[in-house]
Amino acid sequence: MTVGNKLSKLRKQNNYTQEQLADILGVSRQAISKWESDASYPETEKLIQLSDLYHCSLDYLLRDEMESDDFHKSEKNINLEKHFYYEKASEKKIKGIPIWHINIGPGRTAKGIFAVGLRAKGIVSVGIASMGVVSVGIASIGALSIGMATLGIVAVGNIAVGVIAMGALCVGIMAMGAIAVGAFSGGAMAIGNYVAAGDYARGAIAIGKSEAYGSIYQKVGKLSPEEYKQVCDLITKEVPSYLSWAGSIMKAFLKF
Repeated sequence: MTVGNKLSKLRKQNNYTQEQLADILGVSRQAISKWESDASYPETEKLIQLSDLYHCSLDYLLRDEMESDDFHKSEKNINLEKHFYYEKASEKKIKGIPIWHINIGPGRTAKGIFAVGLRAKGIVSVGIASMGVVSVGIASIGALSIGMATLGIVAVGNIAVGVIAMGALCVGIMAMGAIAVGAFSGGAMAIGNYVAAGDYARGAIAIGKSEAYGSIYQKVGKLSPEEYKQVCDLITKEVPSYLSWAGSIMKAFLKF
């Protein structure tokens, strides 16, 4: 049995497609195809990765005369080979992409209009690592992104970066969180280029409960109706027209 035959057999035994294996190893699907057809051979680094992934020895992979690797298998490895996985996808596709795809298991990626997996890519994606227009995960990237570490137009998470960002630590044009940094910010510690409001506030216009440092206007404590009107007039005057939408949100925030 050739190296290519063994690689093909092991991949199928472990329920990986060539594309999934390529994602795991960081190579192209064409590279996997060439390896399995003996048109080329994996680099040493990739052979080690394959050995670890399939729980077999390098001797077994490289020596044509070795037809089995039973001597190197342990009970632990046998159990690992039976790792959990689940995959299901819709038959209907749009431009070759399934409408929905669920692909759960080590090293697997779900790709669909709606995608669910440990790693997920789709218009709506849910996973530990997810990427999509609407993305939910521990680490997520999307137009609307929700998770522990997030990046998006609207980002919500422990660490959030976005046009509108909300979280424990957030950075954005409009940032709301425990520590907030942005053009407009609100939070326990708020630092804003234009307006900052919070317990500690620093910005051109700063409104703080305990401390406030503003280059144009500053206030410690709650705004009176007259002071609120004055601040709204300053926001309208100082904020560029392309950020007027954020200024309007900040005006509403200052009411509370």
